[in-house]
Amino acid sequence: MSGPDAETEPSSVVQLLRGSRPLRALFSARVISYTGDSLSLVTLMLHVANSTGQGLAVALLLLVGDFVPSLLGPLAGAISDRFDLRKVMITCEIVQGVVMLLIALTLPPLPFLLALVGVRAVASQVFQPASRSAVPAMVGGRDLEVANSAVGFGSNCAEAFGPLLAAAMLPFLGIRGVLLIDAASFLLSAVILTATKPMSPEPDPDNLALSAQARVGLSYILRTPAVRILSLGFCAVVAFNGIDDVALVLLAKEELKSGDSSVGLLLGAVGIGLLIGYALLSRFSAKASMPALLIAGFFVSSAGNFLTGLAWSVVAAFTVQATRGLGLAGMDVASSTILQRIVPPKLLGRVFGNLYGAIGVAAALSYIGGGLLLDLAGARVTFLVAGVSGTVCTLLVALVLPRAIRKHR
Repeated sequence: MSGPDAETEPSSVVQLLRGSRPLRALFSARVISYTGDSLSLVTLMLHVANSTGQGLAVALLLLVGDFVPSLLGPLAGAISDRFDLRKVMITCEIVQGVVMLLIALTLPPLPFLLALVGVRAVASQVFQPASRSAVPAMVGGRDLEVANSAVGFGSNCAEAFGPLLAAAMLPFLGIRGVLLIDAASFLLSAVILTATKPMSPEPDPDNLALSAQARVGLSYILRTPAVRILSLGFCAVVAFNGIDDVALVLLAKEELKSGDSSVGLLLGAVGIGLLIGYALLSRFSAKASMPALLIAGFFVSSAGNFLTGLAWSVVAAFTVQATRGLGLAGMDVASSTILQRIVPPKLLGRVFGNLYGAIGVAAALSYIGGGLLLDLAGARVTFLVAGVSGTVCTLLVALVLPRAIRKHR
């Protein structure tokens, strides 16, 4: 798989979306399916909470939907490298649409619901490395930053406004109605993705089994310094900072003595920062150094949590968390662009699959370790420890990553 030839000057986001029909299709498909995904997350959480009355049931729903599929990251990436990316993405969307249709029509008991949610989550896990690996085949090398920023902006807009749409729709459509809309969003996304071109992988001369291909991908990451440092650094920053959502709830209620509306405001701050960050990057990222942007993103994300631990008011905490969102956008765009440039196309899906699978595991570890620290020391100390630890990891990455990337080239 090889992308179009690089242009002499990077395109603007509007030029890129107008000029590349495959990228426009991927952008539209991700916006639609991510909107539906956000709708179903809120709807299923409410359904499980109302039907079981158990917080544990809601936790199991989130565990099956988020953490368990991340363990299959190596295999998910191997699928992307083994089959045509267009077919992989379309198949994943169809599977998710059919599963959500079954859930909407049957509203099954909790064990069967968890099984269906798990199937949908695995399809989503496979879709992620496939969609990120497809971008270099759709645009020239100099446009990767802008393309990644545009796709990230669209996806995060969908994730930000999806819960609001769910809140508006539920009183009129009910649980089944909203879930049916989610099913339709996945199927519509699959139709839109037919506008992309076939993206067949390079033939595997060794004809390895899927599990063996997954091991090859993991071995490549471990023996390639630039990719290994980026992956370990990203996972370490997430492991130390991923507890922020839970800690924000306790910070607002126990430390800042605020109500539920303040909690919602703080939880939405990062999303606002992400949208602003992607919007800025879609315009200016082509002029930035991607290693520098990645390191800056790590630093802003970590330092933002440290400063949140020192916040004296909801407004101060909101401002700092919104600034963190800018850093998270930089981390996403820079990491994707660096990997798309330095990893051989035949291994790109496996690298993305391993990376985002490992990030999911790191987030789970953050919830466990951070939760224990929250109970022992409170929200402020948790934010301070998270921020300091993430900043130390950032400094270590800054010392070794730029040189590793130069040597790789």
